[in-house]
Amino acid sequence: MIAVTPAALPRVPLLRLRLTPRSVLPRRIDGVWWPHSRDLLAQLPQLLAALPTAWGDIVRVTVNGAAWSSGPGRMLVANQVVHLHKSAARHAPDTIVLLSPGHGRWDLLVVPPDATEEAAATLTAAALDDRAPDADGGA
Repeated sequence: MIAVTPAALPRVPLLRLRLTPRSVLPRRIDGVWWPHSRDLLAQLPQLLAALPTAWGDIVRVTVNGAAWSSGPGRMLVANQVVHLHKSAARHAPDTIVLLSPGHGRWDLLVVPPDATEEAAATLTAAALDDRAPDADGGA
């Protein structure tokens, strides 16, 4: 029998993901993701595995090509083929778009991997704020 000690297990960084609460109102951003690197092939499987089952199988992911490392046009994640689309000008560098046939589209704000915890917390709070831009009287 082989015994595996905790030190022998590979360290998987914690997923840094916050999703917006369910709402009947449409939102521009459905959540915030703070990846550990710009290596989409390394980061994407953990993100997709953590998404709610109600989102269905994500089959297409769109990112800004300039913001992420190069990679193939598709990858296998949990026995599901995911098509990777890297767009240029029309896709914001700070978002990732997830598509699931019959379930919908979800846009996640991407916090830069090298952001400080303070900057990431500020970006996350602003993206998930339900208030209208001037709901507090513009203060």
